[in-house]
Amino acid sequence: MTVPPRVAIVTGGAHGIGRRIVERLAADGFSVVLNYVTSKDDAERIVSTIVAAGGDAVAVRADVADEVAVAELFDVAERTYGGIDVVVHAAGVASHALLTELDLAELDRVHRTNVRGTFVVDQQAARRVRSGGAIVNISSTTPRLSQPGYAAYASSKAAVDAITLILARELAGRDVTVNAVAPGATATALFLAGKDEQTIARIAASSPMNRLGDPADTAEVVAFLAGPARWINGQVVYVNGGAA
Repeated sequence: MTVPPRVAIVTGGAHGIGRRIVERLAADGFSVVLNYVTSKDDAERIVSTIVAAGGDAVAVRADVADEVAVAELFDVAERTYGGIDVVVHAAGVASHALLTELDLAELDRVHRTNVRGTFVVDQQAARRVRSGGAIVNISSTTPRLSQPGYAAYASSKAAVDAITLILARELAGRDVTVNAVAPGATATALFLAGKDEQTIARIAASSPMNRLGDPADTAEVVAFLAGPARWINGQVVYVNGGAA
Protein backbone atom coordinates (compact mmCIF):
# COMPACT_ATOMS: atom_id res chain seq x y z
CA MET A 1 0.00 0.00 0.00
CA THR A 2 1.41 3.36 -1.04
CA VAL A 3 1.58 5.95 1.73
CA PRO A 4 0.34 9.35 0.48
CA PRO A 5 2.74 12.30 0.86
CA ARG A 6 2.49 14.43 3.95
CA VAL A 7 0.93 17.84 3.38
CA ALA A 8 2.36 21.21 4.40
CA ILE A 9 1.01 24.75 4.27
CA VAL A 10 3.70 27.45 4.14
CA THR A 11 2.58 31.05 4.53
CA GLY A 12 4.70 33.76 2.98
CA GLY A 13 6.08 31.13 0.64
CA ALA A 14 6.83 33.26 -2.42
CA HIS A 15 9.97 34.98 -1.18
CA GLY A 16 12.95 34.78 1.16
CA ILE A 17 12.95 32.25 3.95
CA GLY A 18 9.41 31.13 3.16
CA ARG A 19 10.32 30.30 -0.42
CA ARG A 20 13.30 28.23 0.64
CA ILE A 21 11.12 26.35 3.13
CA VAL A 22 8.64 25.56 0.36
CA GLU A 23 11.43 24.25 -1.86
CA ARG A 24 12.96 22.20 0.94
CA LEU A 25 9.71 20.56 2.03
CA ALA A 26 8.80 19.79 -1.59
CA ALA A 27 12.24 18.20 -2.05
CA ASP A 28 11.59 16.16 1.10
CA GLY A 29 8.43 14.75 -0.49
CA PHE A 30 5.72 16.95 0.99
CA SER A 31 2.76 18.14 -1.02
CA VAL A 32 2.99 21.88 -0.41
CA VAL A 33 0.33 24.59 -0.32
CA LEU A 34 2.25 27.81 -0.95
CA ASN A 35 0.49 30.86 0.48
CA TYR A 36 1.15 34.35 -0.86
CA VAL A 37 -0.62 37.70 -0.66
CA THR A 38 0.75 39.92 -3.48
CA SER A 39 3.33 37.89 -5.43
CA LYS A 40 1.08 35.72 -7.59
CA ASP A 41 3.51 35.40 -10.50
CA ASP A 42 6.42 34.45 -8.23
CA ALA A 43 4.28 31.92 -6.36
CA GLU A 44 3.09 30.29 -9.56
CA ARG A 45 6.65 30.08 -10.92
CA ILE A 46 7.77 28.27 -7.76
CA VAL A 47 4.86 25.84 -8.06
CA SER A 48 5.64 25.20 -11.74
CA THR A 49 9.27 24.45 -10.89
CA ILE A 50 8.29 22.01 -8.14
CA VAL A 51 5.79 20.22 -10.38
CA ALA A 52 8.30 20.03 -13.25
CA ALA A 53 10.73 18.33 -10.86
CA GLY A 54 8.12 15.69 -9.99
CA GLY A 55 6.75 17.30 -6.82
CA ASP A 56 3.26 18.46 -5.93
CA ALA A 57 2.33 22.03 -4.98
CA VAL A 58 -0.39 24.62 -5.35
CA ALA A 59 -0.39 28.38 -4.70
CA VAL A 60 -3.21 30.03 -2.74
CA ARG A 61 -3.63 33.72 -2.04
CA ALA A 62 -4.60 34.78 1.50
CA ASP A 63 -3.87 37.70 3.80
CA VAL A 64 -2.71 35.92 6.96
CA ALA A 65 -4.44 38.45 9.21
CA ASP A 66 -7.82 37.83 7.53
CA GLU A 67 -9.50 34.95 9.33
CA VAL A 68 -11.94 34.25 6.48
CA ALA A 69 -9.17 34.08 3.87
CA VAL A 70 -7.00 31.88 6.11
CA ALA A 71 -9.89 29.49 6.76
CA GLU A 72 -10.31 29.17 2.99
CA LEU A 73 -6.56 28.55 2.61
CA PHE A 74 -6.88 25.58 4.96
CA ASP A 75 -10.07 24.46 3.20
CA VAL A 76 -8.20 24.39 -0.12
CA ALA A 77 -5.42 22.30 1.42
CA GLU A 78 -7.93 19.78 2.78
CA ARG A 79 -9.95 19.65 -0.45
CA THR A 80 -6.85 19.23 -2.58
CA TYR A 81 -4.83 16.80 -0.47
CA GLY A 82 -7.23 15.35 2.08
CA GLY A 83 -5.65 16.81 5.23
CA ILE A 84 -2.84 18.86 6.72
CA ASP A 85 0.22 17.57 8.57
CA VAL A 86 2.49 20.60 8.87
CA VAL A 87 1.90 24.35 8.99
CA VAL A 88 4.87 26.70 8.67
CA HIS A 89 3.96 30.31 9.30
CA ALA A 90 6.68 32.35 7.61
CA ALA A 91 4.69 35.41 6.49
CA GLY A 92 5.86 38.62 8.11
CA VAL A 93 6.71 42.26 7.60
CA ALA A 94 9.37 44.49 9.13
CA SER A 95 9.76 48.13 10.10
CA HIS A 96 12.78 49.90 11.56
CA ALA A 97 12.58 53.25 13.35
CA LEU A 98 13.28 54.63 16.78
CA LEU A 99 10.33 54.26 19.11
CA THR A 100 10.02 58.05 19.48
CA GLU A 101 9.79 58.46 15.70
CA LEU A 102 7.69 55.50 14.64
CA ASP A 103 4.34 56.30 13.05
CA LEU A 104 1.67 54.37 14.97
CA ALA A 105 0.05 53.38 11.70
CA GLU A 106 3.28 51.57 10.87
CA LEU A 107 3.21 49.87 14.27
CA ASP A 108 -0.33 48.71 13.55
CA ARG A 109 0.73 47.38 10.12
CA VAL A 110 3.57 45.33 11.59
CA HIS A 111 1.52 43.94 14.45
CA ARG A 112 -1.46 43.16 12.22
CA THR A 113 0.62 40.84 10.06
CA ASN A 114 3.10 39.51 12.58
CA VAL A 115 0.94 39.16 15.69
CA ARG A 116 -2.66 38.89 14.50
CA GLY A 117 -1.45 36.89 11.47
CA THR A 118 0.31 34.38 13.70
CA PHE A 119 -2.75 34.05 15.91
CA VAL A 120 -5.10 33.56 12.94
CA VAL A 121 -2.88 30.99 11.20
CA ASP A 122 -2.10 29.11 14.40
CA GLN A 123 -5.77 29.02 15.33
CA GLN A 124 -6.63 27.22 12.10
CA ALA A 125 -3.55 25.01 12.37
CA ALA A 126 -4.44 23.98 15.91
CA ARG A 127 -7.90 22.98 14.77
CA ARG A 128 -6.85 21.05 11.66
CA VAL A 129 -3.32 19.61 11.80
CA ARG A 130 -3.47 15.84 11.98
CA SER A 131 -1.97 13.73 14.76
CA GLY A 132 1.76 13.37 14.29
CA GLY A 133 1.98 16.81 12.73
CA ALA A 134 3.83 20.01 13.47
CA ILE A 135 3.26 23.75 13.63
CA VAL A 136 6.33 25.94 13.09
CA ASN A 137 6.28 29.71 13.44
CA ILE A 138 9.10 31.85 12.07
CA SER A 139 10.20 34.26 14.77
CA SER A 140 13.44 36.28 15.00
CA THR A 141 16.55 36.74 17.11
CA THR A 142 15.71 40.47 17.45
CA PRO A 143 13.69 40.23 20.70
CA ARG A 144 16.80 38.89 22.41
CA LEU A 145 19.15 41.51 20.92
CA SER A 146 17.09 44.58 21.95
CA GLN A 147 18.66 46.80 19.30
CA PRO A 148 17.58 50.45 18.85
CA GLY A 149 15.15 50.89 16.00
CA TYR A 150 13.62 47.43 16.32
CA ALA A 151 10.88 48.10 18.88
CA ALA A 152 7.96 47.45 16.53
CA TYR A 153 9.41 44.38 14.84
CA ALA A 154 11.04 42.80 17.88
CA SER A 155 7.92 43.23 20.00
CA SER A 156 5.85 41.56 17.29
CA LYS A 157 8.23 38.61 17.20
CA ALA A 158 8.26 38.37 21.01
CA ALA A 159 4.51 37.89 20.69
CA VAL A 160 5.12 35.10 18.16
CA ASP A 161 7.32 33.35 20.73
CA ALA A 162 4.64 33.68 23.41
CA ILE A 163 1.86 32.37 21.15
CA THR A 164 4.06 29.43 20.15
CA LEU A 165 4.92 28.31 23.67
CA ILE A 166 1.37 28.66 24.95
CA LEU A 167 -0.13 26.79 21.99
CA ALA A 168 2.30 23.90 22.53
CA ARG A 169 0.84 23.46 26.00
CA GLU A 170 -2.74 23.93 24.88
CA LEU A 171 -2.34 21.06 22.40
CA ALA A 172 -1.27 18.59 25.08
CA GLY A 173 -2.35 15.08 24.15
CA ARG A 174 -2.80 15.83 20.45
CA ASP A 175 0.63 14.56 19.28
CA VAL A 176 1.18 17.87 17.46
CA THR A 177 4.40 19.76 18.14
CA VAL A 178 4.54 23.56 18.16
CA ASN A 179 7.85 25.38 17.88
CA ALA A 180 9.30 28.66 16.68
CA VAL A 181 12.44 29.08 14.61
CA ALA A 182 14.25 32.37 15.25
CA PRO A 183 16.66 33.31 12.44
CA GLY A 184 19.38 35.86 12.91
CA ALA A 185 20.47 38.26 10.17
CA THR A 186 19.63 36.42 6.96
CA ALA A 187 20.35 37.47 3.38
CA THR A 188 16.80 38.10 2.19
CA ALA A 189 15.28 41.10 0.44
CA LEU A 190 13.42 41.94 3.65
CA PHE A 191 16.66 42.13 5.64
CA LEU A 192 18.84 43.79 3.00
CA ALA A 193 16.36 46.56 2.13
CA GLY A 194 17.73 50.00 3.04
CA LYS A 195 21.14 48.77 4.24
CA ASP A 196 24.39 49.86 2.61
CA GLU A 197 27.30 47.48 2.01
CA GLN A 198 29.21 48.67 5.06
CA THR A 199 26.26 48.00 7.34
CA ILE A 200 25.74 44.53 5.87
CA ALA A 201 29.45 43.71 6.27
CA ARG A 202 29.43 44.91 9.88
CA ILE A 203 26.42 42.76 10.73
CA ALA A 204 27.94 39.73 9.02
CA ALA A 205 31.19 40.20 10.95
CA SER A 206 29.30 40.27 14.26
CA SER A 207 28.54 36.56 13.92
CA PRO A 208 31.12 33.98 15.03
CA MET A 209 30.52 32.38 11.63
CA ASN A 210 31.50 35.68 9.95
CA ARG A 211 28.62 35.65 7.49
CA LEU A 212 24.94 36.35 7.11
CA GLY A 213 22.55 33.48 7.36
CA ASP A 214 21.21 31.86 4.22
CA PRO A 215 17.49 31.05 3.92
CA ALA A 216 18.53 27.42 3.52
CA ASP A 217 19.94 27.48 7.07
CA THR A 218 16.47 28.17 8.44
CA ALA A 219 14.76 25.79 6.03
CA GLU A 220 16.99 22.96 7.27
CA VAL A 221 15.83 23.44 10.85
CA VAL A 222 12.19 23.78 9.80
CA ALA A 223 12.45 20.52 7.85
CA PHE A 224 13.83 18.81 10.97
CA LEU A 225 10.99 20.12 13.14
CA ALA A 226 8.44 19.19 10.47
CA GLY A 227 9.72 15.64 10.21
CA PRO A 228 11.79 13.57 12.63
CA ALA A 229 11.97 15.97 15.60
CA ARG A 230 9.03 14.60 17.57
CA TRP A 231 10.56 15.26 21.01
CA ILE A 232 11.23 18.96 20.41
CA ASN A 233 8.13 20.86 21.46
CA GLY A 234 7.34 24.28 22.90
CA GLN A 235 10.76 25.68 22.00
CA VAL A 236 12.23 28.72 20.29
CA VAL A 237 15.13 27.41 18.21
CA TYR A 238 17.71 30.11 17.38
CA VAL A 239 19.25 29.83 13.91
CA ASN A 240 21.75 32.66 13.97
CA GLY A 241 25.28 31.30 13.71
CA GLY A 242 25.98 32.07 17.34
CA ALA A 243 25.04 35.77 17.33
CA ALA A 244 24.55 37.04 20.87
